[in-house]
Amino acid sequence: MKRIFYFVCVSVLLFPACTSTQLVDQWKNPDIDVYEPQKVLVVGLTSNVEARQKFEQKLKEELEARGSEAVTSLTIFNPSMQPEKLTKDELKAIENTLIEDGFDTILLTKIIGVEDKIAYKNNYDDYDATYRKFRSEYLMYQDIYYNPDYYNEYTVYHSETSMYCICPTKDRELLWKGYIDIVDPSSIEKSVTDYVYMAIAVLENEQLIKPKTTRKKENSDELIN
Repeated sequence: MKRIFYFVCVSVLLFPACTSTQLVDQWKNPDIDVYEPQKVLVVGLTSNVEARQKFEQKLKEELEARGSEAVTSLTIFNPSMQPEKLTKDELKAIENTLIEDGFDTILLTKIIGVEDKIAYKNNYDDYDATYRKFRSEYLMYQDIYYNPDYYNEYTVYHSETSMYCICPTKDRELLWKGYIDIVDPSSIEKSVTDYVYMAIAVLENEQLIKPKTTRKKENSDELIN
């Protein structure tokens, strides 16, 4: 896979510290140079309905701003209407229905792992780390016990976004897959925004979606002179 790093860092009043979204790895189908999705099904695979709604709606808006028609999966895969897991045959039938309805692309995002981490402060109290006597090292690291600010605990959510082509005239295939880490999220709203902007930026860079279109609104009053 082609390894590339993007960083999005946003500081807001809701966050005590800076959070980040990082693309840590990605793969693009080598047979695809440029791709322009016409109608996209956006799927956020999570049991958190609020997060799913916000994520799918935000991604839908960004895709539509780039000339694609987009539909959120909650209109098709509604958990309240589908208490049982879908079977392979049921998913195939849904895929065929999507093609009949003009869909050519599916964007699927899911969390694939959660990791709790601890970041320790280096050389706390600015002691000389090269002076390796017992008392020096003890003085340097005794804050592990006495100072709760000696280390910071944070959580990393490992997620994966995949773009699939379901074009009727082509093989149904994977076009792109990206692995994105969400570091220490504190707000669904901001995490969703950061994630979507990250995914959209990468897809644009890989020429898998069209650039954002701008529409100039004409002021009729300006035409009268």
